[in-house]
Amino acid sequence: MTSSITDVAGIEVGHCTDARRPTGCTVVLARGSAVAGVDVRGAAPGTRETDLLQPANTVERVHAVLLSGGSAWGLDAASGVMRWLDEQGIGLAVGPARVPIVPAAVLFDLPLGDHRIRPDAAAGYAACQAASRQPPVEGNVGAGAGAVVGKVFGLQRGMKGGIGSASVTVDGVTVGAIVAVNALGDVVDPDTGRLLAGARSADGTQLLDTRRALLRGELAQSVLAGTNTTIGVIATDAVVTKAQAARLATAGHDGLARTINPAHTLFDGDTLFALGTGASGRSPGMMTLATMAAEACALAVLRAVRAARGIRVGDLQLPACGELG
Repeated sequence: MTSSITDVAGIEVGHCTDARRPTGCTVVLARGSAVAGVDVRGAAPGTRETDLLQPANTVERVHAVLLSGGSAWGLDAASGVMRWLDEQGIGLAVGPARVPIVPAAVLFDLPLGDHRIRPDAAAGYAACQAASRQPPVEGNVGAGAGAVVGKVFGLQRGMKGGIGSASVTVDGVTVGAIVAVNALGDVVDPDTGRLLAGARSADGTQLLDTRRALLRGELAQSVLAGTNTTIGVIATDAVVTKAQAARLATAGHDGLARTINPAHTLFDGDTLFALGTGASGRSPGMMTLATMAAEACALAVLRAVRAARGIRVGDLQLPACGELG
C-alpha cells in the first residue's frame, strides 16, 4: 500500500481539479467525525472555522476539512462540502437539524491563468463525490494544482509545487498527513540537505538556495502578503483529546520547518489541521504521536514536490523537481 493519510482508519480524500486553469480543492472526510485541532503559523492565512477548533471552545468534532486554491474565494468550496455531507445525513445534531462542521484553509494560486476561475461550492461538492479510502493522487491535482514554490526572487524564478501525502505507523497506531505546498521558500530534503525545488538562478537553469542567497545580502523581490502558503491536514487513528489534536497540529509545523526554508513567513498563511478518529482505540502517548506528526508532514512535503510536473502558463514556465539541467 502506498503510504498516505488514507491509511488512517476513518479518513477519505477526494480532489477536484479545474481543467480550465491550474487550480482545485481537496477534501479530507471523516464521515464518523473526528476530534480536531489547528495551528496557524503563517502571518497571512485564509481560513474558516479555526476559532471553533481552539481547545477552550465548545465543539470538539468535525466532519471534513477542506484545502483549496483560489485565495479567499476558495473558501466558498466549503459550502459545497457542507451540502454533500448534509445530503448524507452527516453533521452535528443541533435541535432538529444536523450541521456539518467543515474547517477550511486556502492558498494563493491566482497568477496562473484566468484568476476569475477558482474553486467554488460545486468544486467542493465534486471533491466529496470523488473521495475514497484509496491513496490520493499527488502532484498537480486538487489544492496543489496551482501551487508554486521558491518565489522569494519572483514568481518567474519559482518551480512547480503540488500536493503530497504520507503516513507513519508505530506499534499499530498510524499518523498520516496531506499537504499542499505553495511555499514562498525552497523545499529541502532534511535527511540529505539537498535542495529539491525552489528559487532558480537568474538564467533559470539551476537552484539558487534562497537561504544562502538572503544571507549573502541578495534582496528579495517585493512580495504581497498571503500570495503563497502551505496548508495541510494531519490525521491519526489514536485516541486524542481536542487539546492533544491542537498539539499535533503544532508538531506538524516542525515537519514544515524541516523541509521548507524559509517557512512561516510574513507572506505565507501556513496552516495545519489535525484530526483524531480514535479508530485504533488507544494511543502511544503524545511524545510519539507528535514525532510521527512532524515526520508525516515532512514526508508529505517532499512527496508533493517530487510528484509535481512542470507547466507552462502563458509566458510563464515553471519546471518541477528533477527537471533542471
